[in-house]
Amino acid sequence: MKPLRSLLALTLAALSGLATAQSTPAARKLAHDSIIVDTHIDGPEMLQDGWRDLGQRTDREFDWVKAQQGGLKIAFMSIYTSAKQDADNTAYQVANTMIDSIEALVQRHPNKFALLRSPRDVTRLGKPGIVLLPLGMENGAPIGGDLRKLQFFFDRGVRYITLAHSAANRIADSSYGVERKWHGLSPFGRDVVKEMNRLGIMVDVSHLSDESALEAIKLSSVPVVATHSGMRHFTPGFERNASDEVAKAIAAKGGVVQITFGTGFVNPKAASDMQDSFRAREDLRLRNLAAKAAGKPIEDESEFSARWEREHPTPKTDISAVIDQVVYAVKLVGIDHVGIGSDFDGVDGKLPTQLQSVADYPNLIAGLQAHDIKDGDIRKILGGNLLRVWTAVENGAKR
Repeated sequence: MKPLRSLLALTLAALSGLATAQSTPAARKLAHDSIIVDTHIDGPEMLQDGWRDLGQRTDREFDWVKAQQGGLKIAFMSIYTSAKQDADNTAYQVANTMIDSIEALVQRHPNKFALLRSPRDVTRLGKPGIVLLPLGMENGAPIGGDLRKLQFFFDRGVRYITLAHSAANRIADSSYGVERKWHGLSPFGRDVVKEMNRLGIMVDVSHLSDESALEAIKLSSVPVVATHSGMRHFTPGFERNASDEVAKAIAAKGGVVQITFGTGFVNPKAASDMQDSFRAREDLRLRNLAAKAAGKPIEDESEFSARWEREHPTPKTDISAVIDQVVYAVKLVGIDHVGIGSDFDGVDGKLPTQLQSVADYPNLIAGLQAHDIKDGDIRKILGGNLLRVWTAVENGAKR
């Protein structure tokens, strides 16, 4: 009888998750009445892959039409550069091109989008129908080894920097990388954190190794953020997600953990595959470097990626996996230290059911309401907490 009871419990839990994730009139109303702040959307990278007018309905997960449906008010545009672009010294060029694309989008649609540089401008700029677009830099590679470039990118509108991405850089170690170059922050990385504090740029510890994240949190004179991380509690061994220790350290500093939506962050099997994928790609990179030096043929990266995808299909995942992450985080660190950072357009469409685009925030809200989280607390998760932290970082710069 025990196996039958277990099967019944799993079935009921699955059905419950599906039922509570359906949008309701109350959830839709709360979505449109709240200030939803999503701290990580890869719109700029999509614009580099092919021209799209994000002011119209598109085939992507973020555009103005879907944002209006879901109630999104503030969308941090991710200025992402890769470890490869860091190595070949193109990251600075790529970052500036991405920023240019967002500025062009705003100029093309001044009645739909506006650039946001300060939380104090939300009321002034956030008119009905306007989606505000602050910038977040994913990977500190574009600053190279020049601390002065922090001022340059601040002036261009960057308001957070994810210190590293998929490999160790000049600043910090990556959670994905086998190599632990610094075992924390580099000497230059410590200067970067201090200068970010001085300027009022939020320090983002998503993607960092635990050692690097904990040192950045300790060193920062103001709250820090994890702009798009899951909770490692659900994905043991997957360092990319925040451990309880790191999450508690962020909260103790007054910061916020922004829960991400991608299947690879909320599904244990997908998380394990993602970790293995980054390490396999790093092995491929090293093999190709050795082959190139020896004058031998190199392996095709696109063929490798296609083969990996075939051999590691993405498991179907329900929105309840994201809801569970948010609920766990709230219990662990408190309602004032949890938010959302979807990673829409950054996970190749690998997203839970009922959470496929920025139109679907009401489904998430309905799930949180079904867990008896009060509407006032949901407003904090949706954006209030992040705006508080951003204000604190700005105030710290003024001091």
